[in-house]
Amino acid sequence: MSIQSTIESKLTSAFSPERLAVINESHLHAGHQEHFDGTGETHFRVRIVAEAFAGMSRVERHRAVNELLAEELKDPVHALAIEPTAPGEPTRW
Repeated sequence: MSIQSTIESKLTSAFSPERLAVINESHLHAGHQEHFDGTGETHFRVRIVAEAFAGMSRVERHRAVNELLAEELKDPVHALAIEPTAPGEPTRW
């Protein structure tokens, strides 16, 4: 299973999102590290809308996602941009 699929599966199981997009942005970071050509699954953006985030602060939301994906963040994911919102809140979609 790909890292992206694992992230999607974990987020879906934990938060039952109304909307979810896990975007591989690795190609945007080519050259940022020595010998990194932008291939693979190292940089992701997560856009998620879930009732589970209602009443949580921005920090609490980020912490919940980071804790859920702790194993992936150890290796191989190098960077994770998180955009968590509750239903009815503005999103970047």
